[in-house]
Amino acid sequence: MSAGQALLRACKGWPGIRDCIRVQRSAKHLLAHSLRFRLMALFVMLALAMAFTFVFGMQAALSMGWRDAAKPLVADYIDTLSSGLGSPPSIERAQALTERLPLTLRISGPQVNWRSHVEDLYSRTEARDGQPPEEMRFFERTTADGHRIRFGLSVQAWHDRPRYIGWATLAVLLLLTALAYRRVRRMLRPLDDIRAGAQRFGAGDFAQTIPVRRAHHPDELGELAATINTMGADIHQMLEAKRTLLLAISHELRSPLTRARLNTELLPETADVQPGRDALLRDLALMRDLVTDLLESERLASPHAALHREAVDVRALVEDVVCELQTAHATAEAEVSPAIDMQLPPALPRLQLDPTRIRLLVRNLLDNALRHSAGASVAPQITVQWTDGQLSIAVRDFGTGVEENQLPNLGQPFFRPDAARTREGGGVGLGLYLCRLVAQAHGGSFAVRNAQPGLAIEIALPAATV
Repeated sequence: MSAGQALLRACKGWPGIRDCIRVQRSAKHLLAHSLRFRLMALFVMLALAMAFTFVFGMQAALSMGWRDAAKPLVADYIDTLSSGLGSPPSIERAQALTERLPLTLRISGPQVNWRSHVEDLYSRTEARDGQPPEEMRFFERTTADGHRIRFGLSVQAWHDRPRYIGWATLAVLLLLTALAYRRVRRMLRPLDDIRAGAQRFGAGDFAQTIPVRRAHHPDELGELAATINTMGADIHQMLEAKRTLLLAISHELRSPLTRARLNTELLPETADVQPGRDALLRDLALMRDLVTDLLESERLASPHAALHREAVDVRALVEDVVCELQTAHATAEAEVSPAIDMQLPPALPRLQLDPTRIRLLVRNLLDNALRHSAGASVAPQITVQWTDGQLSIAVRDFGTGVEENQLPNLGQPFFRPDAARTREGGGVGLGLYLCRLVAQAHGGSFAVRNAQPGLAIEIALPAATV
């Protein structure tokens, strides 16, 4: 464990430290994923840099330039003021001078000892360390009669003024930054429309296009929105063309398949014809199921798919489907019916579901589990649970499972793992796709995971009791 991890673990018990860590992670996440936050941070940093540069630049310019330039002028003016006080210095003139100018005077000599302020800054500083403060500048003049006059000049106001100007400049810059951010936020608002439109297109909703601001004279974001709208329209047109083609082919294939099956069944059941007749009937049955699955997938994939809900006894439905599949697999492969482990609750209420689609879902899940349990020592398992208004159907086989990188593709149309690309593996990749469509049509979820061993498919359906 590193020192940073140890410190983090040690600080987890402190509420203040946890809050700081949470804020730090939130800020890091915003800085990495939010363009608005990065722009705001950039504006604030730019404002601070400009303000501090201005403040320190002004202070440096004033502190280095004005003293050297004004020193001869100030010295000449002090000479004039000193001569104007007279010899010996006049207290009345000194008082009038301190009232008129921001000066402090201190006169010491054989005849006059006087100071303008009872406790001036020089006296306090002199009492402390014997040296005048940095912000004070003193000019001394000696009269002909031996009096020494000290003129005190405070430059604290000139030092403070750049700070005041700096803080005011910083406030103005922050205000300008906020206004600029608000303006940039308004300029980037079309990005929210583009994101929402792209999400709608990805979900298959092409009814609402992305609004284009100033359609007659669009900017770059407007052109991007118009381009995405065009792309969405093209994708919608291609999807509709594909759906129309599949529906047309499926409908047109039904009649020839029916006639071919009828003609095959009329063949004589002789020893030399029977093997070919049975093989042809199996292939025609597969083609019939493929056409049926294609039609059903297109109906369920439609955004306006209609469900015929009615009271369904899920326990009886599952038992019926299990019996049908055991009979079918025993007839096609062996005289012994395959075992299926059913984990069904003893009491299950009647639920408002589409019985035809739920039967299709259970049949496809179990058929997939039976086909991939060949050689497994444990029978496929189906578990049904009803909790908190949600029906859960989980089917697991104990076969070889699927590679992790292929799990996200299960449930996609016409996808089959490499291990299933054989006639014995069966299917064309529509079984799990139909299960996902049935779950989504009922407002539920479809999840696939490796159970080690085997594959587990979990369906969650919200359903109301009768």
